[in-house]
Amino acid sequence: MDHTVLQPVGAEVNGVSLEDIDAATVTDLTALLAEHGVLILPGQNIGDATFVSFLERFGELTFTVGETPVPEFDDLNVISNVGRTTPPKSTFHTDTSYVARPPAFTALRAVTIPLQGGATQFTNQYRAFDTLPADVRADLEGRTIRHVVTGLDLGDDAETEAEHPVFRRHPVSGRTTLYLSTPARCVSISGMSDAASQEMVRYLFEHSTREDNVLRHAWSPGDVVIWDNACVLHRADHDGVVGDRVMHRGMVAGPATVAA
Repeated sequence: MDHTVLQPVGAEVNGVSLEDIDAATVTDLTALLAEHGVLILPGQNIGDATFVSFLERFGELTFTVGETPVPEFDDLNVISNVGRTTPPKSTFHTDTSYVARPPAFTALRAVTIPLQGGATQFTNQYRAFDTLPADVRADLEGRTIRHVVTGLDLGDDAETEAEHPVFRRHPVSGRTTLYLSTPARCVSISGMSDAASQEMVRYLFEHSTREDNVLRHAWSPGDVVIWDNACVLHRADHDGVVGDRVMHRGMVAGPATVAA
């Protein structure tokens, strides 16, 4: 197995087959995820059974209530533009941050690639923290963000909100990451007024998603991409997509967040 580091986030990994993966390789991939945030695994012409088996090597799988499951694979959900008259909407976010233990990893398997467009974009949240002005860091030290669910019908018993540290300690690397999601889900910052919270969340989001902090991955047939939700944001770019875009998504459960 070898890898090529991408900028400003991510790595492309070659020389590994997801159909026959051992414990040592999983350990290596986990370390690469903690360091680089996103791993692109090209040429993996696998089905959903192999995809699920691969993800289960990283831990217990989890599913976002309200998403559409893949037939016969209840741990996976479908992401698709098929049959839509308007493009889906996607803003940068981290997955399911409105629960106390957000997913550690998310992965996508390319099922159908459009003729044009449909890239997935990722940010480097280590770098987002490292490049914050000193006065902003000082102001946010020890604060938390309240994350709430949007756009999903979860039912009466599901988790719908959670508090997470603004500055999160990565559970593997120990490095500090700026942990937030799309502004609509980040409704308040502890110790700040509503107006100040909204202004700061907008600032942090814009800072995180600057063009020089974004990796754009153009999909190829056979691609599998896995990322670490503790240190990246992601979004699908639906602008100018021509043709069907179908992905199957799986997520690995994660630990409770810990302040840096």
